[in-house]
Amino acid sequence: RPRINMSDVNFPSGQWVGFYTYPHRSARFLMDLVLEFRDGVLTGEGWDDIGLFDIDGRYSTENLECSWIKMYYRKHTVQYAGYRDKKGIWGTWMIGGTKGGFHIWPIGEGAALEKIREEAREEVSLPAPLRMVPNPK
Repeated sequence: RPRINMSDVNFPSGQWVGFYTYPHRSARFLMDLVLEFRDGVLTGEGWDDIGLFDIDGRYSTENLECSWIKMYYRKHTVQYAGYRDKKGIWGTWMIGGTKGGFHIWPIGEGAALEKIREEAREEVSLPAPLRMVPNPK
């Protein structure tokens, strides 16, 4: 009888999507990730507006915490620490003295990927797109 790995429930391997933020700014910057969770070890890769990166870290199915290093190719590294809840992994990133927030989730969870990308694009685009507002009746 095969043993069920609890990491498959809270930490499913595969495609994840999300965003990170900078302190005192509302803009969200998109991240696309492919993550593998296996026996407490987190590995993966992805891309965002800074470039391509690798992920190397750890996770715990007991306390639902995780941490990793995001290593940009030929650039800097960023430390991440987060907590898994029903809506994904929330947490903070840190590089030098700068700290910001992030939220990632498996593609199968939450809102549709295109809707998320559209919302993130709207938040970072300048000027804001013109919106049609219906007349109230």
